[in-house]
Amino acid sequence: MVRLRLNAAAVSQSRFALSPLAETLGSVLVLGKDGPAKPWLASWYGRHHTDFLAGLDGDPFAIGLVRLLATTKWIPRFVAIPPPGGMRTTLDDELAAVAAMPDALVRTELELSVANSWLRHDLDWLTGHSWGARTSDMLRSAWRAYVFPEWPGRRAVLEREITYRSGVLAREGWPPALRHMARRSAWVGSDTIQFGTQDAPDRIVGDAGMLFVPVTHTSGSWLCEAPPDRRALVYPARGFAVEDREPVDTALERLIGHNRAAILRELERPATTSELATLFDLSLGTVGGHLTVLRDAGLITGTRMGRRVTYRRTEAGDLLIAINRGSNRNHNEHGHHIG
Repeated sequence: MVRLRLNAAAVSQSRFALSPLAETLGSVLVLGKDGPAKPWLASWYGRHHTDFLAGLDGDPFAIGLVRLLATTKWIPRFVAIPPPGGMRTTLDDELAAVAAMPDALVRTELELSVANSWLRHDLDWLTGHSWGARTSDMLRSAWRAYVFPEWPGRRAVLEREITYRSGVLAREGWPPALRHMARRSAWVGSDTIQFGTQDAPDRIVGDAGMLFVPVTHTSGSWLCEAPPDRRALVYPARGFAVEDREPVDTALERLIGHNRAAILRELERPATTSELATLFDLSLGTVGGHLTVLRDAGLITGTRMGRRVTYRRTEAGDLLIAINRGSNRNHNEHGHHIG
């Protein structure tokens, strides 16, 4: 496994960041796959998959690159770049770095991607030159078509994720803040992050620290690296990874409906209408209607902060969830008996 080693300065300087490039790459990884997407992305995948592939038609470089990226454990470093601007990182800054990548580095990284793919690939499509610039163009097109129209809602979800983990960090430190961040990452001891399943030399994180970058439309995580020692870990935001979701609570669903039950469970942590709409792939109007019903029932409450209204569960909402969990637990323990 890869181990990221941090000294005391690196631990103290580690922080969260946003990356429009990582968000776009995550979407491309989902849309480039054959077959059904993960359950929580199925609706979005179904709306865009065919159009995405049609947009690649006639460009062998883009087709070959997307197919490889979608089927490899090695995300090449010329697209896996630590965001340079923290929470203010722009896509233009990131794509400029992609476009400037020399062809020799691009080929080397793609050869590693081929070696770490679970499908057979060749690089016959890697012809001509300026491969970094051509990759940048493909990613910009994907951003415009599939990410930018949803970016306000996605960004709201990402900011909520960072607010949540920053709160855990302030109370308990980095190990609890990283808990359940990615399926194959964990804080080991006081100065080491264990990542992935591949054998590789340890990485030393410099005094600038580690960046942690949440994304929405993906189920995977990847490591970003840039000279001399900049590192970032991209991971799925809470709520977009199926491992983070509770099992379906059929009793609560029968009582208040599927979507309202899901929203009520999610409001264990405060959220806005737009955050919930993005999280559950519902329209703002639909979410607003569910929130009105839950609020009128006294199960949630809203607090206005400027132009934002943040909703959270009330004590009555917490009690309903707790009672229903207990009911399901007792039901599962006793099971069904056949006489």
